[in-house]
Amino acid sequence: MDEKEKQMEDMLRQGFIYINRFMLVMWRLGLGPWVNIWPAVIGRIMVITHKGRKSGLSRQTPVNYTIIDRDIYCTAAFGEKSDWYQNMMQNPEVEVWLPGSWWEGLAQDISDSEMRSPYLRQVLIASGFAARAVGINPHTMPDDKFEEVTESYRLIRIQRREARTGKGGPGDLAWVWPVTTMILLSVVFLMKKRK
Repeated sequence: MDEKEKQMEDMLRQGFIYINRFMLVMWRLGLGPWVNIWPAVIGRIMVITHKGRKSGLSRQTPVNYTIIDRDIYCTAAFGEKSDWYQNMMQNPEVEVWLPGSWWEGLAQDISDSEMRSPYLRQVLIASGFAARAVGINPHTMPDDKFEEVTESYRLIRIQRREARTGKGGPGDLAWVWPVTTMILLSVVFLMKKRK
């Protein structure tokens, strides 16, 4: 990889860090289904909760995904150096926040599978703008070119185990909406009363 490509990859990684932070806040506010309202453009986005391989702390990463035969598939586009990918390979027990559900699951790298290319193509189709941002059109790119440009991509399958509910999941900050609404209505009421 030459210097210009490395700079471009670093810029993309930095951009995705900010997008991921925004997406995580949206999910925590209970807006995960709204994030997924326009999948052809924004992509299908879920949040993976994984354990840090060094810290042991819980980490969350929004990623694009697709579902095939009940299993969830996603990709580490920056390859094996992605922290969340390394965390899942060390500790494959994860949780996933889907738009309408929350699951415990088991992550497995299946990049050596014969189904890698067609499943990876489905993940990239489900990624909306993200694939195009790196110059991949998964709808029309010929198979040989697709294999070449995605060679370093890792394909991960997450097998759903148990449904989750309770505290600490998607929408854990949804309480912000009623509190904010009450504060705003109180301010409006007080301002009208002063007139």
